[in-house]
Amino acid sequence: MKNLENINQITKKAYDKVADKYHELFKDEMLNKTYDRKILDEFSQYFKSNSIIYDIGCGPSGHIGHYLFEKGFNVIGVDISKKCIEIASKYNPDMKFIEMDMINLELDDNSIDGIIAYYSIIHVPKKYISKVFQEFHRVLKVGGKLLVVVKEGVQEGFQEELLGFKTKIYFTFFKREEIIGYYVENNFKILFDQKRDPYEDEISIPRIYVIGEK
Repeated sequence: MKNLENINQITKKAYDKVADKYHELFKDEMLNKTYDRKILDEFSQYFKSNSIIYDIGCGPSGHIGHYLFEKGFNVIGVDISKKCIEIASKYNPDMKFIEMDMINLELDDNSIDGIIAYYSIIHVPKKYISKVFQEFHRVLKVGGKLLVVVKEGVQEGFQEELLGFKTKIYFTFFKREEIIGYYVENNFKILFDQKRDPYEDEISIPRIYVIGEK
């Protein structure tokens, strides 16, 4: 796991570096993402207002979790980047944000109701993805729900640039059957899976959405 810890530290440094630019680019993107709002609306139907939902890999805007927070749900944002947490906290002063590594969540077993992981696992090598799903499974209550969103593809490896900044970062792309396999192998029941074409203003790569239940 030491290699994974090293990669996670690289991810942390990269997002500390690009956090301001990321926030500037993506803070309002939900306004135009009709499909994503629909998915989050459907995901929210699994929960009550007092359910505890963690937005893991929330980024500097916290906008995915905030979409559900505005609907009255108890959403907490988590990110490995201190800078992302600082910006998200200022931008969403009513929400709670915590600096935390998703490989080692500082949460009790069976303690939360839901997890949103929007493009969160895309910086983890495939050989470690099951470790992430195991950790998600550990902290979710029985009946808890997990929403994972990734980009479709087969490539993985380090890149030397992110949002115009020179910085090392690992990227992983997935096939639909791979993501479903991670759910099933780690004792989740599949409730929903779908692929969507990219929006006009996005990088031209399809996105995959999967919801599972512990």
